[in-house]
Amino acid sequence: MTVRSLHHISLTVPDLSVARKFYADFGLEEGRGGGNTLVMRCLGRDQDQVVLVEGKKKSMHHVCFATRAGELAALEKRLEGAGVRLLDPPSETPGDGLWFRDPDGLLVNVRAAEAARWRSVPEFKINNAGHLNRVGKPGHPQRGMKVQPTRLGHTLRFTPQIATMIDFYTRIVGLILSDRSQDIVAFMRGHGGSDHHIFGFIASDRPGFHHASFEVANIDEIGMGAAHLLDKGYRDGWGFGRHVIGSNFFHYVRDPWNSLVEYFCDIDFIPDGGTWETKNWPPEDSLYVWGPKTPEDFGANYEAAE
Repeated sequence: MTVRSLHHISLTVPDLSVARKFYADFGLEEGRGGGNTLVMRCLGRDQDQVVLVEGKKKSMHHVCFATRAGELAALEKRLEGAGVRLLDPPSETPGDGLWFRDPDGLLVNVRAAEAARWRSVPEFKINNAGHLNRVGKPGHPQRGMKVQPTRLGHTLRFTPQIATMIDFYTRIVGLILSDRSQDIVAFMRGHGGSDHHIFGFIASDRPGFHHASFEVANIDEIGMGAAHLLDKGYRDGWGFGRHVIGSNFFHYVRDPWNSLVEYFCDIDFIPDGGTWETKNWPPEDSLYVWGPKTPEDFGANYEAAE
């Protein structure tokens, strides 16, 4: 056991001002920053969620997971046994814990941190009012309602070696494989009770950042958040729909560098010690159970090859 939750992601972007505007339009709040870094947070959450670093091109700078302090020693031993070299924290994003690179070269940080609240929205309702409590009342939300995600739920990476990455992140880093679909996608969760997935992989010819997903309260907020971004001129990604693996409702929008951000709600939760059958789903179930046809470029890796 090691990883218990996803703490934050960090992205390198060529223009902090463009990134600031996009994530503000998406509904995040600006946190600390200075120099060539900027932190974005979710509403009411005292936790960094997206750490932005200014650089030459868009890429994933690092991913950070949280665990208990007493579990870091075992992780260090596993890393040493696997020949994985420990690194100093990068000067632009210093932080405690262990720093190392995965088989695709991504910088990974595992640190001791309190487990963040998993569910940070009320129990899912079909709309803002709750259909059983609005007899004789309109149920639609107010036009122009501001949508603000309350937590970073998960992130997915492109990889040319899904089997290798599953092995590394389960056997060494300490995540749990929840489900996969052949060699198309794989989804992993944390210990101690977790969303169906906090991290995962989608097949590509090279590594890269696919998307980050943020929880909102209900399907109204998914729809209104996506509509707001599209009205701002950002490019549609895919949605509205519902996934098979994880069960969550979704809508994806392209960021200024053609990666994806996702609004989601109502994802499967796997309790600590609960029974869960890990499945290898057929390709037709790898992405969605209903929704618009998957765009041809949903699985396109727009990150420039090294």
